[in-house]
Amino acid sequence: MPKHWIIASPWPGRADAARRLGISPLVSQLLYNRGITEPDHARSFLNPELKSLHDPELLTGTKKAARIIADKIRQRKKIIIYGDYDVDGITGTAILWHLLTLAGADISFYIPHRLEEGYGLNADALKQLHSEGADTVITVDCGITATAEAQIAREIGLTLIVTDHHECGPELPDADAVIHPRIDDYPNPNLCGAGVAFKLAWAIAKNLSRADRVKPQFRQFLIDAVGLVALGTIADIVPLTEENRILTRFGLMGLAQSNLVGLNALIETARLTDTKINSEHVGYWLAPRLNAAGRMGHAQLAVELLTRADHDRGKEISIYLEEQNRRRKTLENRIFKQACEIIDSQNLASDSRRAIVLAAPDWHAGVIGIVASRIVDRYHRPTVMIAIDNGEGQGSARSVRHFELHKALADCSQHLIAFGGHAMAAGLRIKQENIESFTETFVQRANQLLTGKDLQPALRLDAEVKLHELTEPVVRTIEHLGPFGSGNPKPRFASGELHLNGSPRLVGKSGDHLQFNLTDGKIRKKAIAFGQKEHLQPLLDHRRCRVAFAPILNTFNGQTTVEMQVLDFEFPQS
Repeated sequence: MPKHWIIASPWPGRADAARRLGISPLVSQLLYNRGITEPDHARSFLNPELKSLHDPELLTGTKKAARIIADKIRQRKKIIIYGDYDVDGITGTAILWHLLTLAGADISFYIPHRLEEGYGLNADALKQLHSEGADTVITVDCGITATAEAQIAREIGLTLIVTDHHECGPELPDADAVIHPRIDDYPNPNLCGAGVAFKLAWAIAKNLSRADRVKPQFRQFLIDAVGLVALGTIADIVPLTEENRILTRFGLMGLAQSNLVGLNALIETARLTDTKINSEHVGYWLAPRLNAAGRMGHAQLAVELLTRADHDRGKEISIYLEEQNRRRKTLENRIFKQACEIIDSQNLASDSRRAIVLAAPDWHAGVIGIVASRIVDRYHRPTVMIAIDNGEGQGSARSVRHFELHKALADCSQHLIAFGGHAMAAGLRIKQENIESFTETFVQRANQLLTGKDLQPALRLDAEVKLHELTEPVVRTIEHLGPFGSGNPKPRFASGELHLNGSPRLVGKSGDHLQFNLTDGKIRKKAIAFGQKEHLQPLLDHRRCRVAFAPILNTFNGQTTVEMQVLDFEFPQS
């Protein structure tokens, strides 16, 4: 299906803003596209500072929770961190574990098994932890809808502190403290689970230091912990704006120099040592390895890696995660192929079906979320993948713009055992006999809410540019706008009509990538189109085109040039 290019309208004030800020008009347009028009806001975006982070006590419940935890530490009570099994939960758990270990707490962690226990707090685990001597449980990245479980914790005398960032239910759990960035008016409602855990760790450090300025050992760790927050923030695809951007930017900068032994082992195994780590490295290299533990086995190992593992154990776990990630890829590809065959053979992506629901007994529940994302990329419809085991299905869902999954699942809740998540990603549990009725209700809801235009793949571009605008200093400033991700997408542009210069060629081990040169008659740029060998013949036939692209800097033999990473082509109409 051809992509619909949506090019942002030129901002009339971009030249004036550029003069005031000392930047190029093109960069000024990029800031405008991201909602940044005021000079002070633009300066803080261009030059973020750690001191601009919000005080943790602005986050409702944090001060109370810190006081409770500090008292438990002084009383030598046994504290358990109950974390989720994804990267956000793993990194958040590690943050609190390190801080409380530094504080001398009697501390351990518990991660539910993805396949055996499912997402979130469960009553059996709370009872087991209490019977083993736990006095206090702190949740990380889960628990905000666990009202029944919170009641059980209260009945058995377990102190419960909930930290989460997922969508709240109709009532909050009756815990001893609840910390959530969307309760009341915290300035950054988009904190991820690791970000919430970081704020709580900071507040605990302040309480134990009895001052706003924390003790040196706490301060050093909190600086290291920003790297863990960056991993969780990028992996959970929360908006990289405002405070999240500060945490992610400085966290990425500090990853290579981290004092956390296990994190260094992970970076080494991913072959990123001595690399300037960016958000793409996290999203495609580090996060999948950490997630592999929970998807293919038990996330407990990933938490061990980031907490108590020494150098040798860290290397051992990292190598194991590497192997698990390879297994995950193989399994994912098999399920994706099966899913596409079902969709195509049964015409499940027709104009009359604006959502896809698939279920099978031989699918692995740990990888179906990734497959759902790939199905959305191919068919451009909200997708639910369900793995069936012993009469019950565990599902993962991914969505498209203008279709909020959490609300849609709430509308179908009569068919579900449980569900939770966000607007774009969610999970569910369902009895096998209810899958058919759920499917019809879910598809009907999508048919009501989505238009044909919503299902057309769109390529959002920041501006139409001329080649002479893409100088090395301008592209360096564009790179400085990172880290890129949700809420702050990597800048992408449209060209005017350009002409092919010379002969294009296929490159790469399998010849899947297209390399060529384009010119506007005055300036020539080298271009690469990854995985787009099908455009070789049209390019030779037309010898002119418009391209959607991201500018990149390439350094070779000490010389740096601006090149074009081509995302899509538009050829002249015949």
